[in-house]
Amino acid sequence: MVELVAESDDPELTAELDREATALEIDFSRERTALLFSGEYDDRNALLTISAGAGGTEATDWAEMLLRMYLRWAERHRFRTEVLDQQEGEQAGLKSVTVAVDGRRAYGWLRAERGVHRLVRISPYDAQKRRQTTFALVEVLPEVEDAAEIELDWDEIRVDTFRSQGAGGQHVNKTDSAVRLTHLPTGIVAQSQNERSQTQNKETAIKVLTARLLERALEEREAETRKLRGEHVEAGWGNQIRSYVLHPYQMVKDLRTSYETSNTGAVLDGDLDAFMAAELERLATGALPSAADDDE
Repeated sequence: MVELVAESDDPELTAELDREATALEIDFSRERTALLFSGEYDDRNALLTISAGAGGTEATDWAEMLLRMYLRWAERHRFRTEVLDQQEGEQAGLKSVTVAVDGRRAYGWLRAERGVHRLVRISPYDAQKRRQTTFALVEVLPEVEDAAEIELDWDEIRVDTFRSQGAGGQHVNKTDSAVRLTHLPTGIVAQSQNERSQTQNKETAIKVLTARLLERALEEREAETRKLRGEHVEAGWGNQIRSYVLHPYQMVKDLRTSYETSNTGAVLDGDLDAFMAAELERLATGALPSAADDDE
């Protein structure tokens, strides 16, 4: 068609070429997106957990900043969010928080965020205004739709109840409504204290525990696959996946894909799609993490 347009200079043919090109672009974008979200659980809702690293108030403040970032991101996608459990920091911020994110492909998007996030800034909590580096761990779990996917053995689960610590309704801090479930064989813990009743908190804790056990099974499967491929498998927190530098310059850089931006304000306000898409494309193509330098 391009050759015909060049030869004839026909306006109608040119318009048809534009329509065909636009349609192809839409089809290509749709198929490309489908490849990025081709995982078994990518279409599901997600459970997002943020845990402050070492560093006291600076770390708990960073965890709360990340929570705001992801809530704003979910808002941009019109995803519904609900805080299931949170532990407040001693002076400010959050020690940990778990949020349910409900929306199409919520897990598919958010799985790109799993890992350690590093913040470099002048600490507002340091009277000497020194630069501080702090870390937070982001975990993302797929919501389990069918209880048969992960069968819980209650002989292997310890159930503890305690009084809720956060702000809430009339029963908070007055009754043992909060519930903590510990899976004894693995040591995995799930708890909920934001609901009004012990029954509701137990249901939420079961939901989180089941998702954590499913994620563990997926990680074991992935680790086995990587071993068969001859790739190095490292457990634990591992290295950071992204650095958010607010001083002495402004830069957010993903260390896996090398994608970066100097618009730190937009990123912390939830503008994360470009970072997520870059990592999902890396995962879809099987590319190894970038060996980007990060000396700060």
